[in-house]
Amino acid sequence: MKIVVLTGSPQKHGSSNMLAEQFIKGATEAGNSVSVIDAARVNVRPCTGCVRCGYGGPCAQKDDMGSENSVSGGIKAEVLGADMIVFVTPLYYYGMSAQLKTVIDRFCAFNGEIQRKRMKSALISVAWNADGWTFDALAAHYQTLVRYLNFQDAGMILGRGCGTPSMTARSRYMSEAYELGKSLKNR
Repeated sequence: MKIVVLTGSPQKHGSSNMLAEQFIKGATEAGNSVSVIDAARVNVRPCTGCVRCGYGGPCAQKDDMGSENSVSGGIKAEVLGADMIVFVTPLYYYGMSAQLKTVIDRFCAFNGEIQRKRMKSALISVAWNADGWTFDALAAHYQTLVRYLNFQDAGMILGRGCGTPSMTARSRYMSEAYELGKSLKNR
């Protein structure tokens, strides 16, 4: 199975990326092919809502999201070439990072293609806060994406009390992320 891990943290060595690394380790050991797109370091501009794409592409913007005319195809080609997408983000004001949200918003130009693929998906996130309600808004947003894009949810790792890398390293979420990746058998 080809898995795209879409990370959204501006902190390269932060807690959410630590969990992503564990997920990738498990998924690779299970025989899957994994690529990473670092949303915090790509050149993707926000969706302008111009709808020139007609919700079926191509997007009017020319950036790392890619287009039918680009050689590599960009992020769009990576996403459409995958069997699974994993969203990884720190929790910022009870939602995903702006970097990750910007990339997801640009899915607008190829929603239909994503919907027809019926890809698997997962969410990995971390937060300093450990309250039970901490991830309610993010989980609801993710579940809405799952429904709208016809994803098959493979799970969520919601790392409560993971405010620093040292807190995360000592948490149970490191092994949970690894086990989620390991559970994905290559097909």
